[in-house]
Amino acid sequence: MTHLTLNGKPVHPAAEIYVRDAKAGKLSRREFLARTTALGVTSAAAYGMLGLSAPVQAAAHAQQGGTMRMQMEVRALKDPRAFDWTQMAFVTAGWLEYLVEYNSDGSFEPMLLAGWDINDDATQYTLNVREGVKWNNGDDFTADDVARVITDWCDSNAEGNSMAGRFAALIDADSGVAIDGAIVVVDANTVQLNLPKSDITLIAGMSDYPAAVYHASIDREDPSRTPVGTGPYTIESNEVGVKAVLVRNEGHEWWGYAAGKGAYLDRIEYIDYGTDPSAWIAAAAADEVDMFYETVGDFVDVVEGIGWERSEVASGATIAIRPNQEAEVDGMKPYSDKRVRQAIAMAVNNEVCLELGYANRGIVARNAHVGPMHPEWADVPAMAYDPEGALALLTEAGMQDFEMEISSIDDDWRKNTTDAVAAQLRDAGFNVKRTIIPGSTFWNDWTKYPFSSTNWNHRPLGTQILGLAYRSGEAWNEAAFSNAEFDALLDEANAIPDADARSEVMAKLQAIMIDEGVTIQPYWRSLYRHAKPGFVGWDMHIAYLPQIYKIGMAA
Repeated sequence: MTHLTLNGKPVHPAAEIYVRDAKAGKLSRREFLARTTALGVTSAAAYGMLGLSAPVQAAAHAQQGGTMRMQMEVRALKDPRAFDWTQMAFVTAGWLEYLVEYNSDGSFEPMLLAGWDINDDATQYTLNVREGVKWNNGDDFTADDVARVITDWCDSNAEGNSMAGRFAALIDADSGVAIDGAIVVVDANTVQLNLPKSDITLIAGMSDYPAAVYHASIDREDPSRTPVGTGPYTIESNEVGVKAVLVRNEGHEWWGYAAGKGAYLDRIEYIDYGTDPSAWIAAAAADEVDMFYETVGDFVDVVEGIGWERSEVASGATIAIRPNQEAEVDGMKPYSDKRVRQAIAMAVNNEVCLELGYANRGIVARNAHVGPMHPEWADVPAMAYDPEGALALLTEAGMQDFEMEISSIDDDWRKNTTDAVAAQLRDAGFNVKRTIIPGSTFWNDWTKYPFSSTNWNHRPLGTQILGLAYRSGEAWNEAAFSNAEFDALLDEANAIPDADARSEVMAKLQAIMIDEGVTIQPYWRSLYRHAKPGFVGWDMHIAYLPQIYKIGMAA
């Protein structure tokens, strides 16, 4: 029974434990905020539990009006459930909003939800829908809309729908759709989620970029053709590979104005200069853009030479250079053999990947895709770097003469990191071919390459990223990893609210990832964004989430 109350209302029993651990120094502030706000505690209240005041948002010092031009790849849009790059969400964020927002300080904030409650064992979620919200076509936004979208998220039969991985606990394994009775509209402003098993990750899943809330009239092939949403902007133009433009929707009374949320700018332009950062620098020097979507590698120092301001955040963003275990090459599946995958991991020094691939702007990782920034991380040792042993193991598997083709996009840090992996494999005696693919075509089949590299965003929970990327059969499981023990342990971990107890199961999950040689995940990245002076609210987000309503020109 909890003794902790807020405004006279008892909070989740776990919150009292989190307060105690935070005050004892067992939890970082980010972990504390992530854990308590995921339970439904507001970030202001969570800060108050520690005797602190919530930080003042920089965008509070913005003026109304103005144009912001951001360098960013402009990619083709599709069904939001199938969004696989945040650049897509930066465009649709003008009119498609989210139930929940995840912030760089670790907190979860209600957006189209006014709040939520979770029972003690995380088997029932009560979602309180924000009242007074309108779609920009005049329709009321209600609990029916929330239930409709969550039902869509639970359709694992929909092509590319990664949201099904985030809501797996609500999905019937036989039909591939939501379990009867799992999503209940209680009244016009309340939705209840009834889970057959505990799952602590749903609020985090609602905040991820493919979780945009869309109207029933959406054009799933290109949402920009039917820009009905709840947000403050609409789309003026969207030319893939060139430019996309959002403008204030003057005919729509956005709910966020009354809530003091911002939406300061009148116009937002995303301009595509390709994948070569030197072209971005040239655009900045010529005053063709006001800020970058992201600044990478050695170009961090270069752009500061022209007087732009820096925003930096340490994150769980990373790169995975993975063999696809089901990929066929010349009539065989070369990476289905665990010895081949282990040999690859043993031949690569991750410190070299960080130095040559990302100019040492991060920390070394251990190929488990879970790290110290995740609350349930366990200190499991990496596989030893042993290039001689790697070649011996590859020879034992009869694959010493096999040519491994490793593909990557033609950009800066991802190409450089993949080059570093390929060079080390060659140094160990492996037969390696490097293939570099233009960004305009690389993303079309990014999950299907036999051996390639992909960037992955930060996620608040370690179990969340393992479920998205490595659970059997998931849309984003580009390694084609399928392991029944792993899947069962993941379900077990997601049912444990306390992160310390969950870390005992996570240790087993990390050990499987490392032992199976699932991927080379060499480092965790610090993320950077630069902007010319005069803008506020543009800080680099820890997970690249498109909080464009916070950006404005300085007052």
